[in-house]
Amino acid sequence: MMFSLIRVPVCMIVLTTAVCSAALRVSPDGRHLATDSGEPFFWLGDTAWELLHRLNEEETAEYLRNRAQKGFTVIQTVVLAELDGLNIPNAAGHLPLIDRDPTRPNPAYFEHVDKVVALAAELGLYVGLLPTWGDKFNRRWGVGPEVFTPEKARGYAAWLAARYRDAPIIWILGGDRAPDNPAHVRVIEAMAEGIRSVVERRQLITYHPSGARSSAEFFHERSWLDFNLFQSGHSRRDNPNFEFTRRDLARKPAKPVIDGEPCYEDHPINRRQVPLPGWFGEFEVRRAGYWSLLAGAAGHTYGHHSVWQMWETARQPLSFARTPWRQALDYPGAFQMGVMRRCFEEYPWTRLRPSQDALGNLPEDPSAGVLAAVDAERQFAFVYSPYGYPFTLARDALVDGPWKARWVDPRTGHTIDSGMHMDGDARMPFDPPGEIARGNDWLLIVTASSFEPAR
Repeated sequence: MMFSLIRVPVCMIVLTTAVCSAALRVSPDGRHLATDSGEPFFWLGDTAWELLHRLNEEETAEYLRNRAQKGFTVIQTVVLAELDGLNIPNAAGHLPLIDRDPTRPNPAYFEHVDKVVALAAELGLYVGLLPTWGDKFNRRWGVGPEVFTPEKARGYAAWLAARYRDAPIIWILGGDRAPDNPAHVRVIEAMAEGIRSVVERRQLITYHPSGARSSAEFFHERSWLDFNLFQSGHSRRDNPNFEFTRRDLARKPAKPVIDGEPCYEDHPINRRQVPLPGWFGEFEVRRAGYWSLLAGAAGHTYGHHSVWQMWETARQPLSFARTPWRQALDYPGAFQMGVMRRCFEEYPWTRLRPSQDALGNLPEDPSAGVLAAVDAERQFAFVYSPYGYPFTLARDALVDGPWKARWVDPRTGHTIDSGMHMDGDARMPFDPPGEIARGNDWLLIVTASSFEPAR
């Protein structure tokens, strides 16, 4: 199959990569992501699905700078966008495909994509790039139309990979869809083959499924799938997303796991229920992040309901969006994701291992579940209590004492010294600040007194 743009230079990007290395890989233990030099990479994603479709260059720069300043590391966005992306042009008036044909990419549209990827790189951001939203190969819902055969999928993906082979790209196949039949699987496999034929192992590939599903259900054993992405979704107020993390980490071969679409801030809880039962807020966003990370995730994705669709008052809102995107950029949850990342990166966080057996005196309410992770070398431990319930931590989880402990407020990052804990009973009791209440969440960090994290 010949592509009409084959005579156009395949990579128009001049990248400034002093801040953002273009190469990531899976760590040797199969649990985390790392740079080519072996430095741990903390995936802190933001869902900006409509970024390439709806924002102009000035707006894009505003968005990317905001996310870089808050500590995000990955921007998840889509080439062939969900909201009628084949028929409604981007902000500059360009459609991505000529005659909706994946073998005929539109040069003008991709010049804009080039600029977005290049600016992201300059700001130290990786782009988690979806070649297409899922309705273009599986129109179970959405606008569509379905335009991919395996042959077209392979060629289109190879063309994209050639264009961005030297950029800081992480490839995300799927697009809120499960492959419901063998034809869908063949399309996805062909896209993966097309990308691998160009970049080999220099760029990572994963898969973004529909709600309450994981890439592992469909493609875990495929060699092209570097890590698993799941979508815990937006239907439950108290969704134990850490159960997905645990389940996928238990699979063989070992692959890193990330919640690529948890509950969004300012998203209606179960939008299909009438009347609406409420809206997800900063607490639900924080809890999803700490829960998944302490269950062993390689990072986490945040989302705001208005930001993913770049909603503003002149546009038709999808699923009750109510906050203009510029205002939504600075909602509390977005700042608190940066706090979360800093808490982990102060320590050799990739050594943390889920350690529920180290905890005692736990609450019965599953929405208040307390989770713990302990350093593989037993030098430090993290414990997260979503409602501020007290708990105990086994002394033998860490090296012989004494131990230092501090409470971290996940809203602000401020800390409260919990003092020195000496040898004594088999379990150390801890009582978070404040009263027991939904949203009075705290992170406890306990370290051996001789251990000093690299700050």
